[in-house]
Amino acid sequence: MNTSFDFEKPIADLQQQIEKVKQVAEKTKVDMSSTLAELEANLEATKQRIYTNLNGWQNVQISRHPDRPYTLQYIEMICDDFIELHGDRTVKDDKAIVGGFATIDGQTVMIIGHQKGTNTKLRQFRNFGMANPEGYRKALRLMRLAEKFNKPVITFIDTPGAYPGLEAEERGQGEAIARNLLEMSVLKVPVLCFVVGEGASGGALGIGIGDKVYMLEHTWYSVISPESCSSILWRSWDFKEKAAEVLKLTAEDMHANGLVDGIIPEPLGGAHHDPQKMAETIKSKILEDLTTLKGKDIDQVISERIEKFCAMGVVLE
Repeated sequence: MNTSFDFEKPIADLQQQIEKVKQVAEKTKVDMSSTLAELEANLEATKQRIYTNLNGWQNVQISRHPDRPYTLQYIEMICDDFIELHGDRTVKDDKAIVGGFATIDGQTVMIIGHQKGTNTKLRQFRNFGMANPEGYRKALRLMRLAEKFNKPVITFIDTPGAYPGLEAEERGQGEAIARNLLEMSVLKVPVLCFVVGEGASGGALGIGIGDKVYMLEHTWYSVISPESCSSILWRSWDFKEKAAEVLKLTAEDMHANGLVDGIIPEPLGGAHHDPQKMAETIKSKILEDLTTLKGKDIDQVISERIEKFCAMGVVLE
């Protein structure tokens, strides 16, 4: 059964009508082509109207759609091959973050990203994409390995946040994320970051410092999730829609505020409607930016990266 949201009901109703007309046409052998054409045109117009006017909370819902492609699916569609590397060499291998060397059109890169899991059992196995400190330390180990062999780093961000458990704090969750921010800012290779789903708080930022940071059209990136913001401000999750609006967490808001470098359009309705097309769009952006960044002196690349993040939040009078 396909997952749909309340705001998608007009689309679901039209799709149901189209299916019924097709069944009637097949059963009665009556030509219903004109009716079908009218309904399909109406369906396309309705999709355009709904998906081009989504509010903050509706974008959050789409970013969490269970059929959206995750990091391993993007790797499979974008890369020619992939060798996954495991462990942080200190505690264990965190399954919420995956990474390893891959090739894209003959270019070797290091790909790192959050992985949520595609069913209930796998989501538990991946801890719902919420990394522990060892996940961020594994990511940093892989980034240093990429730097050693002079290979670009590409990250895919999709997490509801770093794991907030007591044991994670005991093992230094805050320090692990802070260390990644410091190290990524001066990494001596090109770094590209893509928010492909949820981008919550330090959990997202821990692999989100790059020369170019992009958001897919129906994703969000914020210091806190709408539900958590609502529970803090109003002591209830009932105001999550209002929180999503005031947080200004959509791709358009983030780009307008100069916090990301660009917005990557998704197939109509979201990346889950055409994962292959979405992957091809991301791949073309990766190849385009790697060509540009490789043509620059690495010291200039690092300097521009640092200046970009230092300029965020600065008010000029």
